[in-house]
Amino acid sequence: MPYSADKPSRARSAEELRAAIPGWGVDLDPADRPAYPRQRFDPDSTGAHWTMPDQQPGWEGRERSIEHERVTPVFGTSVPLQGLSGMVRRFAYRYSEGRAAHWLILLAGDRVDSATAHLRSLAGTRPDNPITETGVRGEFTHHGISSRRGSRVDRNHRWIDPIIVAGPWLAAVAAVTAVTRAVVRR
Repeated sequence: MPYSADKPSRARSAEELRAAIPGWGVDLDPADRPAYPRQRFDPDSTGAHWTMPDQQPGWEGRERSIEHERVTPVFGTSVPLQGLSGMVRRFAYRYSEGRAAHWLILLAGDRVDSATAHLRSLAGTRPDNPITETGVRGEFTHHGISSRRGSRVDRNHRWIDPIIVAGPWLAAVAAVTAVTRAVVRR
């Protein structure tokens, strides 16, 4: 049993496993492996000159789990953390990966990132279109409403879905309306 103090029973023999699990051990004999003639263990043929790859430069200050001594030898740099969402995500790495706080803070960072992206789009020349980009139109053209009837697993949170999808847009419209009214009154 995993995570218990009880000593596990002895491992079953190959014959017992072969009898209990169909196909178990079919690749034990190298002659039975489809790739056997080409399969060779020759570490020198790879050209690798290391047992551990060299550390990619620029790892200082990168996000890493507190469980690890350093970041992996190679890491992605295509989308570095930036802005408010980057600060939120960096804060998440103060907690262990085994704690819910780590993952919930990372989720909050994603929500902050999407909210700032929506605000950037509203400030730009081509704002997001909530009707086509959130799937609202599909609710009416592809049987969205009728698919919600019957026995579905997600029935208990169905009431909040419109609030989650439309809520940020309604809040943005209310904010723009309030700012516009304030500017016009002055």
